Amino acid sequence: MSELTIEREFAASPETVFAFVTQSEHLVKWWGPESMTLPEHALDLTREGPWSSVMMTAEGNRFKVIGMVTKVSPPNAVEFTWAWCDENEVRGHESRVRLTVEPNGSGGSRFTLHHTGLADDESANSHNEGWTSSLCKLERMAAS
Repeated sequence: MSELTIEREFAASPETVFAFVTQSEHLVKWWGPESMTLPEHALDLTREGPWSSVMMTAEGNRFKVIGMVTKVSPPNAVEFTWAWCDENEVRGHESRVRLTVEPNGSGGSRFTLHHTGLADDESANSHNEGWTSSLCKLERMAAS
């Protein structure tokens, strides 16, 4: 199994960043790589329970990912499972994601994404690319 960790610093407060990474109205603005749209979703990381999203490329290729929010600790952390579905809606390998937000000591926030249980290094590299692209959108949101 493989894992990845990505950290970002934000000028915004931990409460603001936590809202951006958990509340549906904000999630839909940054969830998914920059080249993709989000035509379908049930994204709410403010409470325990199921979530899902469909990310779509400009060519119309669809990628569905589903999971279960397993722990919410506002304004510091949210944890959820992550599993891609194939074209027949069959759930694949399940991994885990933990998003943490903490004060960074200079009035802003330190955000950490920790994705564990990835199938192999290739999967970790692919998820790193996707998360990095998504977090670029989150950085722009937090800066405005």
